[in-house]
Amino acid sequence: MEDTDNRLGRKIETLRTAHHLTAQDLADRCGCDVALINDLESGVAPASLAPLIKLTRALGVRLGTLMDDDESFGPAYISQDQMSEVERVKSLQTASDAGDLSYFSLAAGRPSRHMDPFVITVDPSGETDHELVGHEGEEWLYGMEGCIEIEYGNEVFVLHPGESIYYDSIVPHQVRAHDGQKAKFLACVYTPL
Repeated sequence: MEDTDNRLGRKIETLRTAHHLTAQDLADRCGCDVALINDLESGVAPASLAPLIKLTRALGVRLGTLMDDDESFGPAYISQDQMSEVERVKSLQTASDAGDLSYFSLAAGRPSRHMDPFVITVDPSGETDHELVGHEGEEWLYGMEGCIEIEYGNEVFVLHPGESIYYDSIVPHQVRAHDGQKAKFLACVYTPL
């Protein structure tokens, strides 16, 4: 990845070193492999939401701290023109057995928030194995286009456009494309510090 595209990795490294932690120390704190920390910091690996939430907890910051460009304290206003950019701008991309997910933050620049709202698009990967991951907090999803599946513990929910689901994210879960179709949904994630 080019250096200009690795804003997330630089922020992780800056926060880690500010806490006087080695990559191994941070990996131990958040219960992940040190290779993931190194890959995130170097920009080699795209991050998925669950490991990022574990990293933020270990570093004592909000998820938005890693994803924000600006440190403005005013409202985070997203105009219609900016919303039309959602299709082209990918502020965070992840790849997993859930497919390729692109996150567009709707509150970038608002550092003192307790929720992280995103517009997320999912391109199916074709994978059939599904790894469920839990993390502290709560999530609310609202279907916009296509359908998504939410595997939550032992249950599977299919979310159609205009439908929503709210759940405790401590229960192992995964959000993925349904029936091989691309989908877009609105998500609001709360992670306590």
